[in-house]
Amino acid sequence: MNKKLTEAPKMYETENDISLKRRSELNALMNQRLADAVDLQLQMKQAHWNVKGPSFIGLHELFDKVDEAVESYVDQIAERIVQLGGVAEGTVRVSAARSRLAEYPLAIADGLAHVEAVARALSTFGREARNTISEADELDDADTADLFTEISRGIDKWLWFVEAHSQAPK
Repeated sequence: MNKKLTEAPKMYETENDISLKRRSELNALMNQRLADAVDLQLQMKQAHWNVKGPSFIGLHELFDKVDEAVESYVDQIAERIVQLGGVAEGTVRVSAARSRLAEYPLAIADGLAHVEAVARALSTFGREARNTISEADELDDADTADLFTEISRGIDKWLWFVEAHSQAPK
């Protein structure tokens, strides 16, 4: 991997009262979530663009709404990083190298296959967001924990909306 992608950028000076050491740890933690969030957003677009079948319009519109929500989470995470004096590392290449999400299957078209893939991605990101809440609490940053509580709550809502398409009795 390119050295520039792996070396940590410096932290900027700020009057924020969180110590440099903790801000640096929070920066690394949130940049990991930023990579996951950028990947999640693009996975939602992949589903939105490629879904087919009898539920096309409903799923096409749902995946677009999930994408819009995740785009907002990406922005909130990046802005929190910068507020703490860090550098938001949100390029596609950095995100692809760091994301903890499974690769989105490119060969699927069927609506239910996309529902399963989207649910898996949302579930993984939701778990990582909840882990971030705990880690931010351990670093005594209630604001970052609160941000990820809000994100987790939103992801759980979108997961419910998506999974509802595959939970009907057969």
